[in-house]
Amino acid sequence: MSAFSGIDHAHMAHALRLAERGLYTTQPNPRVGCVIAHGDEVVGEGWHQRAGEPHAEVFALRQAGERARDATAYVTLEPCAHHGRTPPCADALIASGVARVVIAAEDPFPQVAGRGIEKLRAVGIAVDIGLMREAARELNIGFFSRIERGRPWLRVKLAMSLDGRTALANGESKWITGEAARADVQRWRARSSAILTGSGTVLADNPQLTVRLPQGEAFTPALRVVLDRQLRTPVGSHVLDGSAPTLLLHASGVDPDHRFQHVECASVAEQDGALDLSAALTLLAERGCNEVHVEAGPTLCGALFAAGLVDELLIYVAPLLLGDSAHPLLHLPTLGDMAERWQLRPVEQRQLGNDWRLRLRPP
Repeated sequence: MSAFSGIDHAHMAHALRLAERGLYTTQPNPRVGCVIAHGDEVVGEGWHQRAGEPHAEVFALRQAGERARDATAYVTLEPCAHHGRTPPCADALIASGVARVVIAAEDPFPQVAGRGIEKLRAVGIAVDIGLMREAARELNIGFFSRIERGRPWLRVKLAMSLDGRTALANGESKWITGEAARADVQRWRARSSAILTGSGTVLADNPQLTVRLPQGEAFTPALRVVLDRQLRTPVGSHVLDGSAPTLLLHASGVDPDHRFQHVECASVAEQDGALDLSAALTLLAERGCNEVHVEAGPTLCGALFAAGLVDELLIYVAPLLLGDSAHPLLHLPTLGDMAERWQLRPVEQRQLGNDWRLRLRPP
């Protein structure tokens, strides 16, 4: 690997900030940014804005024009080398006459996977790879998960009191956290391909499971997904109102009726009398889901966690107490020894109003 200069780092950091502008709009595509520069002078920049529209390199090259010749292009993900919904970006970079391309992370997508790099090098363009790779992968953590592991990145959101409770004994849970925390949740929903819950939550809370951002902010509507083995979702449920794309996953042999005319239904294999959670995630990956945001009760969240399917916990902690009879954070198997305990690695903590947001991942 080449030794990257301070100028290289500055331009790639800029490209990553550009890529982040597509955080809510590029699904199922990755978020990508591109900067074209001569030394420390930026002559073009761009980011991928929506699936089916031009990629980051195209916007940057349009802005650079003739000044792209002999410049260095900084791209947060390997340029594509195939004809998809848009022409190959590797070809566009070659035609522009750039002398060097710096790439943060290789693209694992089978139709790219090194071919973009090969194309560039084949015509004599210098290609350096790996600058700020981890930051680039983190920005597209769901895309990499879907392509490399065959399942989405699963993020479970929970709100709890200081004593680890999520609802009163009678099920009441509105509102544990304050307005700032609830607004923050909407942004995590917005960056997700799907918002997943269980039929128990639908029956108890009748959630909307839609994205609500300030007026004028663009986002791609997330797919609402309900795990409903016996199709218990009643008429009048918000998830059946057609306001967002919706998928109900049920057991085979259960036939949808007139209640589900505005939504899609699909069967999933069962395991131990419940829907096979791993199979459900595989199905979502096949549909192009990168990040799946879970908002459900302690039973489903606990089952996902115990099955090793949770990649990240997003926990909002409110400075209040709900008492022993209130609902727990997760239903998990009883442990017989402290050596069996589940470890978590803190990724981030942040105060939102009077509440705290903790981001945690399994080690």
